Amino acid sequence: QVQLVESGGGLVQAGGSLRLSCAASGSFFSINNMGWYRQAPGKQRELVASISRGGTTNYADSVKGRFTISRDNGRNTVYLQMNSLKPEDTAVYYCNAGAYTKSGMYNGWGQGTQVTVSS
Repeated sequence: QVQLVESGGGLVQAGGSLRLSCAASGSFFSINNMGWYRQAPGKQRELVASISRGGTTNYADSVKGRFTISRDNGRNTVYLQMNSLKPEDTAVYYCNAGAYTKSGMYNGWGQGTQVTVSS
């Protein structure tokens, strides 16, 4: 049982910045990998960035150098700092996390938060 609560989405102009947050709660021993995905209208959901419990990161080529993923293990929270935003970044952004529970590994998703970047 893992609940993921996201925040930080909004409307910004091209070149602006946003920071997304996702806090995990529930019954689990630890949160392992965490990541951010996004889905634009008419497109499939794609990985934006991920981070392991130890801090190893992975980014989509389209966001390298502009986005930064980080996490606070003590607060079970993952962040996505988005700078130099472009209109093509417009999408619903979803938090994903894999957790170790009594029943084994659990994978869950947040509700999604809208990011809109205007020209």
